[in-house]
Amino acid sequence: MNKDLTVGNPQQVLWRFCLPLFGSIIFQQIYNIADSLVAGKFIGENALAAVGNSYEITLIFLAFAFGCNMGCSVVVSRLFGAGDYGKMKTAVYTTCIFSGLLCLLLMLTGLLGSNLLLSLIRTPSEVFHDSRIYLDIYIWGLPFVFFYNIATGIFSALGDSKTPFFFLALSSLSNIGVDILFVKSFELGVAGVAWATFLCQGISCILALITVFVRLKGIHCNTGTVLFDRKLLGQIIAIAIPSTLQQSFISLGNIVIQGIINGFGSPVMAGYSAAVKLNNLVITSFTTLGNGITNFTAQNLGAGKSARIRQGFRAGIKFVWMLSLPLCMLYFFGGGFALKLFLEEPTPLAMHTGVMFLRILSPFYFIVSAKLAADGVLRGAGRMKPFLLATFTDLGLRVLLAFCFSKTAMGATGIWCAWPIGWIIAAGMSLYFYRGFTNCAKETA
Repeated sequence: MNKDLTVGNPQQVLWRFCLPLFGSIIFQQIYNIADSLVAGKFIGENALAAVGNSYEITLIFLAFAFGCNMGCSVVVSRLFGAGDYGKMKTAVYTTCIFSGLLCLLLMLTGLLGSNLLLSLIRTPSEVFHDSRIYLDIYIWGLPFVFFYNIATGIFSALGDSKTPFFFLALSSLSNIGVDILFVKSFELGVAGVAWATFLCQGISCILALITVFVRLKGIHCNTGTVLFDRKLLGQIIAIAIPSTLQQSFISLGNIVIQGIINGFGSPVMAGYSAAVKLNNLVITSFTTLGNGITNFTAQNLGAGKSARIRQGFRAGIKFVWMLSLPLCMLYFFGGGFALKLFLEEPTPLAMHTGVMFLRILSPFYFIVSAKLAADGVLRGAGRMKPFLLATFTDLGLRVLLAFCFSKTAMGATGIWCAWPIGWIIAAGMSLYFYRGFTNCAKETA
């Protein structure tokens, strides 16, 4: 059901909107974690390393899907908040056409260049074949990834966070069962893990698109609707490109870091692969809640209610900090138990790697969550330059320091120490830019 985020108590409105988003995050991560869990439990440590290794490359493709999601979501949110439903529908159609062409180009690039990408990150020979199989199947499923992301962006723009939750819950739980069926019963190995994801993503995508277009058909508008509009495409791209660059450079940075990690051998790769899945659950949670703040900001700007944005940000900070506390405690004190979900009879080095990663990063979740909440406001307001500056600072520091620290006596542990430094400096920048925007909005209100 569509929801107007421009009326009602900002904290109550934002929390009700974000709660289903948080549920969606859990199921989205179950989707991602299922592949690693099944690979590690039923195939072996090398299979887990292969899935984790390929995962870093898949994030590059996902970055483009995320950019299309954000570009469409922000523009549609503003038009929905302003009540301009004709242009809102045109923005949806324009995004779908543009994204389809972009997706086709990325598929061709990925299928032709997967060997090169795997070689660039120094993929060990014992996991290269499985990494290639997983990556190729993932690339064939890119249309599902793209259009599902667009559909969820549209739902969020219309204030509906419940529908994506139901789709993800059904798809994620199904993925676990199909993963086990393909790997344990059909003995398809890493290919079975990839085909299970392909199948479940496809069904989820098709159902989501059908629901989106039925929902749009039910929204009546007085102005005409066209299939493609260059001006709206320009507005969408103005948000999409920085969002894509953000995710792409993060992915590229992670690939560089993965290359550094690969130099320490398969046990370290496996420990990192398991731990980073757990860490990604947290960061993706904060990012998705930040996206909720983006939609809240964009709708209220479209409706001319900029005074509500500061209240929404404060409500968002409360939400992410309430989430940070239990996750920090769980990972810091119980990280070893969580890692055993992925590692069947892990080597001591793999377990040590994962535990150290989680213990070093988890105390700083309060800081990175504040950054991502401020980023949500900046994206919703279209302030993409400061948003990118803070993001690139974080990434650049993490990559540079990871390389430098890994050469010291700390070894692989030094790589994990780079994360908090980048988070702290980038969080300070994002909060500074957020404060500058809200002060400006207050003066012009």
